[in-house]
Amino acid sequence: MNLKEAAILTLQNSMGVKNGEQILIVTDTPLQELGLRFFEAAKDLETEAMHINFLPRDNNGEEPPEVVAVAMKNAHVAILITSRSLSHTKARKQANLNGTRVASMPGLTEGMIERTLTIDYSKLQKDCAELEDILTKGKEVHLTSELGTDLTFSIENRVGQIDGGVYIKPGDFGNLPAGEVYIAPVEGMAKGQIVIDGSMAGVGLLDEPINIKVDNGLAVEVTGGKSAEKLKAILDKYGEKSRNIAELGLGVHPQAKLTGFILEDEKIAGSVHIALGDNSNFGGTVEVASHLDGVIMKPTLRIDGKLVLDNGKLALIPERHG
Repeated sequence: MNLKEAAILTLQNSMGVKNGEQILIVTDTPLQELGLRFFEAAKDLETEAMHINFLPRDNNGEEPPEVVAVAMKNAHVAILITSRSLSHTKARKQANLNGTRVASMPGLTEGMIERTLTIDYSKLQKDCAELEDILTKGKEVHLTSELGTDLTFSIENRVGQIDGGVYIKPGDFGNLPAGEVYIAPVEGMAKGQIVIDGSMAGVGLLDEPINIKVDNGLAVEVTGGKSAEKLKAILDKYGEKSRNIAELGLGVHPQAKLTGFILEDEKIAGSVHIALGDNSNFGGTVEVASHLDGVIMKPTLRIDGKLVLDNGKLALIPERHG
């Protein structure tokens, strides 16, 4: 299957695109060419296809130009193919509130399209739904790993979210490739140690694991190699709020693999990601122009004492995917 055919399937199956709808493809300059594949696919589906391209932002979570935000809000479907994520922006949130169906694809690659976008997302959603229920009913989280992660925090009265890959109702939003369930931890309560050994948004693949000391809900110390120094520089630029323990996410995509692109890495089945920074778009209270996910491979996760992941294997839900 070529890239255009994969794009057509994505628009039809994941976004429910219909003849005559206004389909907006949003790109920044590094991913303009990939975005044009989706623009051509939208044209072939006889939609009112549009493409808008802008200069890349400095960090994940920074707002796009105002003209882009306005266009997103007035489209039926917005496909965001950018090198820096627009998922955690006011522009994306306002577009959803106005009824736009939005798929965010930050850091998309040709390999990702071929490997991850053409699976049966209806099956994936079943696993997501069961994990969402576990998160929503949960109160206390304990996350560990063999490399030294040992983190505790509360998710009491927070609601789990599904990123299941089907966004066909007005106001729907998620990533493509999809395949995660996530929740916003209660601010100010996380404590312990995180060891990021997969990849880190804003950094990519790591030269060595990043060690993050957490106290009172904040990443108070970041150590490691050059990757850790790069992360520290971003956090220093965006201030204390960017150090907030913002998200617990569980990957469930059967085809996702570690590439250095967080869009795919955070979906790896059996992985966990912890994000730092903004969580205002999914039930949290911290708003900042930064949202950085760090992937932990083969974690062990307990919620209210019950084993959910055991060294990267689902413990409570039978595996459905090969």
